Amino acid sequence: MWIPRTVEPLLLRRAATRPVVVLTGARQTGKTSLVRRLFPDYRFVTLDLPSEADQAERDPATFLTRHPPPLIVDEVQYAPGLFRHLKMAVDAERERNGWFILTGSQPLRLMAAGADALAGRADIVELEPLSYAEARAANPRLTPEDFLVRSGFPEAHADPRIETRGFLQSYVATYLERDLRQLLQVLRLRDHERFLRAVALRSAQLLNRADLARDVGIAGSTAAAWLSVLEASHQSALLEPWFSNQTTSLAKRPKIHLRDAGLAAFLCGVHSARELAASPLAGPLWETLVCSELRRSQLNRTGSWNIHFYRDRTGEADFLVHRAGRFHLGEAKWTAFPRRRAVRSLRKVARRLGDDTVESRTIFCRSPASFPLGARTHAVALGDIAALSAWI
Repeated sequence: MWIPRTVEPLLLRRAATRPVVVLTGARQTGKTSLVRRLFPDYRFVTLDLPSEADQAERDPATFLTRHPPPLIVDEVQYAPGLFRHLKMAVDAERERNGWFILTGSQPLRLMAAGADALAGRADIVELEPLSYAEARAANPRLTPEDFLVRSGFPEAHADPRIETRGFLQSYVATYLERDLRQLLQVLRLRDHERFLRAVALRSAQLLNRADLARDVGIAGSTAAAWLSVLEASHQSALLEPWFSNQTTSLAKRPKIHLRDAGLAAFLCGVHSARELAASPLAGPLWETLVCSELRRSQLNRTGSWNIHFYRDRTGEADFLVHRAGRFHLGEAKWTAFPRRRAVRSLRKVARRLGDDTVESRTIFCRSPASFPLGARTHAVALGDIAALSAWI
């Protein structure tokens, strides 16, 4: 079953204006299926095959003779030596756009090898897991709670017979075995699995690297390296605090979020909507889900994302978007029907920033439909986030 992706128009626009498009994203987000569907007339080769990867790395000229453009190269990070020859092929026909479509799930090596060789020739598009709106297209009865624990990975929604717990357990094992062994040469995978669970338990919280390292039992430098790879391999995202020159008591540490709330719930031991409702982690996991929805909406429309949070001694906002001197403030609340007092903290932040500069205050909640909470203030349902032009 094919689930249409919101990012499709962006990917097609980029392919129409650049010789090379690089589609990155975590494993199992549907990169290969998406490019094969959008570019059905292109030749296709995957470097998951050792023989193809070896030739692409050692003899790229012959490889490109065997696989001429227009070409999709899947898992291109396995042959970093190919990038320079792609540059030569592009330069030979610079008037041709969409000549090569590349996919990769290991952006540390991918970008290191390709950034210089393809500078000015390639656009990078990031594919996130499914949004709630995309998943509901496959299952209209899907609730926000069920979506949170099932994850946003397309395979988990394309086939309802898939058992979520087993799928995510396999996903974690694959990530540990394939990505980490190659990126970090991690030998003690059990330590890293404990690290992943510790990060999940801290999702939607201020990141304290020293406490994280101490709780897992690893060196601070090791924790820093693992956090970098977790972010670069599209498994986590850092929200930086918003700084204002007029304030002196703002939080300086970033907040960490796992990119997929279902994966975070699994790593925290929450495996069903019923367990979620009874868990003290429901609030942070909901905030993680809202963060992922906001980030996906921005990425799918513009190809980049820019979200902050605000915290000082008088108030906080889980999410802040700033454009041309104007602010949009948001708070994630694990409730179906927030009341007006839920925006009390946002009002304090608005006064601190300047009421006349704050265009909207939003409570992201589990309500089945969005509704107003007052002037410039709304409660917004999860399924309506992708349509919020103010946040995109």
